[in-house]
Amino acid sequence: MSTTTVTRPSLDDLLRAMGEAGSRICDIDASEAGAGNISMYLGWDLDPAELSARFMLAEEITLPLPAPALAGHTVLATGSGRRLRQIKDDPESAIGAVQVHDGGETATLLTSPRRLFERLTSEFNSHLAVHQDQVARRGLDFQAVVHAQPPHLTYLSHLPAYRATAAMNAAILRWEPESIVSLAQGIEVLEFMIPGSAQLQAANVAGLREREIVLWSKHGTMSRSDVSVLRAVDRVEYAETGAKYEYMDLAAGRQAQGLTREEISSVAREFGVDSPWAE
Repeated sequence: MSTTTVTRPSLDDLLRAMGEAGSRICDIDASEAGAGNISMYLGWDLDPAELSARFMLAEEITLPLPAPALAGHTVLATGSGRRLRQIKDDPESAIGAVQVHDGGETATLLTSPRRLFERLTSEFNSHLAVHQDQVARRGLDFQAVVHAQPPHLTYLSHLPAYRATAAMNAAILRWEPESIVSLAQGIEVLEFMIPGSAQLQAANVAGLREREIVLWSKHGTMSRSDVSVLRAVDRVEYAETGAKYEYMDLAAGRQAQGLTREEISSVAREFGVDSPWAE
């Protein structure tokens, strides 16, 4: 009887992917200065030698919320105030490795001597809560979570007419045939909530159970993927592109037709996409 060996990405591969993701977020103007953050949950053991060569400083921390489903595993996360565009050139200065202890209430934070942050991202509670919820519910062994601030999506969320899930999806999924395929479940829209708050954390976790990208009104997005960190960035890019077309149409006085509901449905049928926005 044969067995299948799963090849896991190395720590170098993971850090390189985080750097590429950060660069792409900045390429689409979705992360000004130190805005935006990235994390990845790894449900396997990293090579200790590789880990200690990159992150040789250790400190014990209390997690912002219990994460028992992550116990024994590692979360890579960006530090507060670090520019996503700089991760690619020096990932160790911007990223910490959080090794979650039994019980999920404490962890060891591993960092590099070149670390340029005092603490992990201020949205680490939202990242951790999404990882805990998805791993506990679905048994994932990998998940990437990305927070970005795409300008057109954020702008639309300042307009009351768009600040609802149905209205936003009707607006942004009608501009490209690819949108209904790549964002089949659409985007969940949340009201404005204080960044880093327990209220936002809870609403964000609930939203990402149904969707793979959530819009925090008047702030930005959080997206997730259990395939790759770049797939999580792709979701931001598709949603932001739809919002840009919608913005252009508003500026032009509503002259463009966009895809009709029937056309969106026909694309979904052709590609076997099950979407509430193509019915």
